[in-house]
Amino acid sequence: MSRTATIRIPSLDALPQAAAEFADLMSYATVFAFEGGMGAGKTTFINALARELGVPEEEATSSPTFAIVNEYRSDETAELIYHFDLYRLENLEQAFDIGIEDYLESGALCFIEWPDRIADILPDDTVTVTITEEPDGSRLLTLDNLPEEEEEDAAE
Repeated sequence: MSRTATIRIPSLDALPQAAAEFADLMSYATVFAFEGGMGAGKTTFINALARELGVPEEEATSSPTFAIVNEYRSDETAELIYHFDLYRLENLEQAFDIGIEDYLESGALCFIEWPDRIADILPDDTVTVTITEEPDGSRLLTLDNLPEEEEEDAAE
């Protein structure tokens, strides 16, 4: 069983609150596929989420477009966070070349931009996060395939 949730982000000033709300919904999920057009705010939101999860302000979080993956570590939990930007990948073989399957199976948090590039190998429990720009400039995040809350209790 899975659930769906939405988060509205009215402005950039609301990003920290939205990131906190997102973090509360994450449960034990580890792989998050961020979908949205160019300029939708995927990188901006992931950066805010990294801050919420304890990545220090002075640690630069930026789009890993050229590096493909950036690695961060939470100062609060020591948890590893991988941020992927797969926009430049031309085929699935290039994803295998960077060891994508090892990251996905690591148990670390994986935030993936342009996940369509590896759709065939994403785990079944991947949470899909769709970012939509609303006519007023706000953003709507729709999270699909979130774990049910009672599953988290059963896992403890």
